[in-house]
Amino acid sequence: MSMTEQEARDWVGERVPRGTVMGLEMLVAMIRDEMPRQNLIAASTAEQIWSRHIVDSAQLVPIAGKGGPLRWIDLGSGAGFPGMVVALMLPEVRMTLVESRRKRIDFLRFMAESLDMADRVTVAGQRLEMLESSPHDVISARAFAPLDRLLPLAHRFSHEATLWLLPKGRSAASELEAVTTSWQGDFRVVPSMTDPEAAIIVASQVQPQGKGQKGRR
Repeated sequence: MSMTEQEARDWVGERVPRGTVMGLEMLVAMIRDEMPRQNLIAASTAEQIWSRHIVDSAQLVPIAGKGGPLRWIDLGSGAGFPGMVVALMLPEVRMTLVESRRKRIDFLRFMAESLDMADRVTVAGQRLEMLESSPHDVISARAFAPLDRLLPLAHRFSHEATLWLLPKGRSAASELEAVTTSWQGDFRVVPSMTDPEAAIIVASQVQPQGKGQKGRR
């Protein structure tokens, strides 16, 4: 059974300070205000924004763990999920949001300014293929691309200890199966808290097959 809106709000409120909850409420209000101008989220999910989008993003934070400053890159950020939510919850994170659509670039920058995070949230307003390579500690991507396309595109932004957090729908297992002959690493599938049919692919030590000694478990 999916999480209700009240359950989603309670889950967040139990884990972050009141100031962070207020920041997330501002984020929700800005997205709802912008919806008439651009289709940031599916209209069918607008009434379940806390369960379908906020907690769906926030559940990545405990998986990432806490260990000091992190360089985090979020691919295809769209309305700011999960990147903007993570940045609100983890003040030590330096977040790069990758988004190529002009209206969404402008909106993400507006949100970063409005939420006082412009000093540590960078909006890379271009296609990932055009972005200069740089190592990040965490790579996240929600509805960006299937795994067999995502890994070749994003691998140049990883290093040996990079953690990959990739929310998927029902396709997690089949997408993982599709890359087993071309990629290796530690891959696991974690059930989503917000949708019993969805899952998160969590991966580390990801390399093209034939590089390094670590195999898939």
